[in-house]
Amino acid sequence: MVVVFVLAALLVVGVLVTANWYVWRRLFRDTTRAPGPVRRIGAAVIAGGWVLTVGALVAERAGAPFWLQRVLAWPGFLWLALSLYLLLAVVAGEVVRPLLRRYLERRAAARQARATTGAETGVEAGVEPSASPAAADERIPAGTAPPQTSDAPDAPQSSGAPDTLDTPKAPDAPESPDTPSSRTTDTTEGADGSDAGAASPLARPSRRLFVSRVVAGAAAAAAVGTVGHGTYGVLSGPKVKRVTVPLARLPRAAHGFRIAVVSDIHLGPVLGRGFAQRVVDTINSTQPDLVAVVGDLVDGSVKDLGPAAAPLSQLKARHGAYFVTGNHEYFSGAEQWVAEVRRLGLLPLENARTELPHFDLAGVNDVAGEDEGQGPDYARALGDRDRSRACVLLAHQPVQIHDAVDHGVDLQLSGHTHGGQLWPGNLIAGAANPTVAGLERYGDTQLYVSRGAGAWGPPTRVGAPSDITVIELASRKA
Repeated sequence: MVVVFVLAALLVVGVLVTANWYVWRRLFRDTTRAPGPVRRIGAAVIAGGWVLTVGALVAERAGAPFWLQRVLAWPGFLWLALSLYLLLAVVAGEVVRPLLRRYLERRAAARQARATTGAETGVEAGVEPSASPAAADERIPAGTAPPQTSDAPDAPQSSGAPDTLDTPKAPDAPESPDTPSSRTTDTTEGADGSDAGAASPLARPSRRLFVSRVVAGAAAAAAVGTVGHGTYGVLSGPKVKRVTVPLARLPRAAHGFRIAVVSDIHLGPVLGRGFAQRVVDTINSTQPDLVAVVGDLVDGSVKDLGPAAAPLSQLKARHGAYFVTGNHEYFSGAEQWVAEVRRLGLLPLENARTELPHFDLAGVNDVAGEDEGQGPDYARALGDRDRSRACVLLAHQPVQIHDAVDHGVDLQLSGHTHGGQLWPGNLIAGAANPTVAGLERYGDTQLYVSRGAGAWGPPTRVGAPSDITVIELASRKA
């Protein structure tokens, strides 16, 4: 088992090293002519970013001093997101690179063709494009000085002065590899096998460098813009989403009952008290009948994050606010957090059920609690209930839907997936969960999965905007 773990770890490290070397090569090595400070700075940025990322992850899990977690979290987690989109953008640039080079080659060939055509047109009109000295002499008007016949190079003459001193012309300076004249003589074959260098004002090395810089610049801009936009979306707070869910056993009197569902707030070293206040204000603005906090409230201890969670005491709902644990509560001291949310006025449902006027509301612990002997207990929460009544179950992870179906639950409310959070993370989330986001039916049971209000790790979302969902129950008898 240990050997398998070591081999898996080495494989992960190898993939990460290879991916980051590839990013460094495309962004820094291929955009410079020779080794120098730019390449060294690029290597330091990439390596330093990953050091901060690993430090942030270790500090959070190890319970390091909270000030240190905050120092490491912002740059470390943002680098995690930025490195992902730099890699994706550079890979996408591989498609653009040959197209751009071919475009430059064709444009250069077209210019050369136009120049050749112009020269031929000049010949047909009786004017040679590059007249020889003899031909030029024939056009000298009568009475002017005769042309020089010496093979020596012409010496500059002052106006009206006798030609008494010949100043030899300085020999031509050797051309650098990057001068225009040297670039016009490169005959390296193009990507399509053509003699691209002869037709292009850019030599093959210069053209390649130009293309590399354009693609690298575009990739970096796209990655930074994507992460910046996604981070702004998280920090500005979740948006309200409204979904109507019809329940067969819901009585007519409960038609229109509103449940504000919020999950995955992830208060921690990045998202703090101000973010919690925005979440609470958004929930209260919907004027719900009931608030359901379905796990992953925090990433840290009550000691560090108690003040950040304090705004939860302001939640207002006619039938109260309820809470169930998520997997991150078991990384952060679940028992202490259950006690803390109860102190703040929320009602924890630890494998328990409450009978509301028109339906049952139940909650089960997260499956991560099994390692601590506090896992979900469906029999305790649902076993003795009256099945003629509608039942809504709060369970953090969508994978718990199968037990909900077995126990005749009408609607399960979950979170956990973040909707993938960072595209294409939705593909990974889809492979691990029956539903990534939204409403789906499993037999007679419906499952609604919220994308969550906050974010774990990078405070960034791409392709999976954060939300607080207002579930409006509808009676089919209404």
